Amino acid sequence: MRRFGCPGWLVLGVIGYGTAVFSLPAQEILDSYERNFIRAALPAKAEILRDAAIDGNAREFIGRLYEFALNFSLQNAEFFQEDPDMVTLTALAARGAGEAGHKASVDTLWKVLSSYHDSLTRTTVLEALSVLGKENPQVAEHLDQFLISQNQISRSGTIGDFSTVRACVKALGTLVFSSSCQALFSALNAGYPEPVVREIGEALNALDGDYRAFLIEVIQKNPLPEKLAALAAGAGNDKFNIPRKGEIAEAALETGLAFPTANARDDAMAADLRYEAAALLARLRWTRGSPLAIRHFYRVQTDYQRGAAPKPRLLEAIACLGAMASPEAAEVLALQLGYINSYTERSGEFDADITLAVVNAIGLIGDKSAFDYLLYVGYLSYPENIQAAAKDALTRLKW
Repeated sequence: MRRFGCPGWLVLGVIGYGTAVFSLPAQEILDSYERNFIRAALPAKAEILRDAAIDGNAREFIGRLYEFALNFSLQNAEFFQEDPDMVTLTALAARGAGEAGHKASVDTLWKVLSSYHDSLTRTTVLEALSVLGKENPQVAEHLDQFLISQNQISRSGTIGDFSTVRACVKALGTLVFSSSCQALFSALNAGYPEPVVREIGEALNALDGDYRAFLIEVIQKNPLPEKLAALAAGAGNDKFNIPRKGEIAEAALETGLAFPTANARDDAMAADLRYEAAALLARLRWTRGSPLAIRHFYRVQTDYQRGAAPKPRLLEAIACLGAMASPEAAEVLALQLGYINSYTERSGEFDADITLAVVNAIGLIGDKSAFDYLLYVGYLSYPENIQAAAKDALTRLKW
């Protein structure tokens, strides 16, 4: 390579973006690669980038070369964005910029994402941005807006580019800015296929910040479909401990109980919100939710009596009271068993499933307030399984 003398202060200098410092020979090599890149036909341009990637002398400036190639792709996007050779070149340059850690390419990559619409270019650009955009909230903000636009396309009924959406979601999950909560959560209800939904859930779980508070706010303020999605997201978040999940379940159950009667569709979704929240409270055995679980039980009982709720939902509500393990829940269950005993004694009729569920829930709590009612079960014409459950519950009472 030709060398020539120069003043000492010219030996090293800042070249181009950022703080990269190159020796003069390295600049000469970069100039040579750029000249060859300009002269080469479109298919050969990609080969020049591949050669540079394995050239040990190119390590100092390889990021600059990828940036040069990206700018070329950007300047010619209007005419060649669908050309296979241009797509290959652009994807290669984007991937290289990410692997080289060339953060100065962030703005160019974003412009490329807006100019090229094929899956290969967009997914590769998004992967690069997930690397180069760390600790850069502006990158996350741009990607949030991009995902929101994709969500709107999907909601309109248009079949979108799911590979691109998935890559965007994965990038946001890598950048982990809490500001991405809204865009990612909105994507949960955009009608994407299950693999994309799973990716969205993983990204949401990875975000920094008070994600619990965000979900509770959604449950309290957003439309019913989003309330349900927020509850599901909180229940499935492995980073949340029992108290956090319990607070989300409480918010959902309280919201569902207070939701005004509107129409059949909304009433059904509000009921689903209550059922799912109560089921979560039961799984968590979240005693603090006992007052809400009691209100839910009476609501379901009323709905069951008027034919608006199936028996399995009532059985779930009874089991939820047992899981609360509180004196208040025990009192409600004891009164229910007392009522069932009285009705059975008068009429000889009872619902075996409901009676057994109440007895088992009382036994789970073990509160002595139910002693008289459990004891009286033995004097009535209940079947053997209910009699056995009552005897077992008696042994569990705490004195």
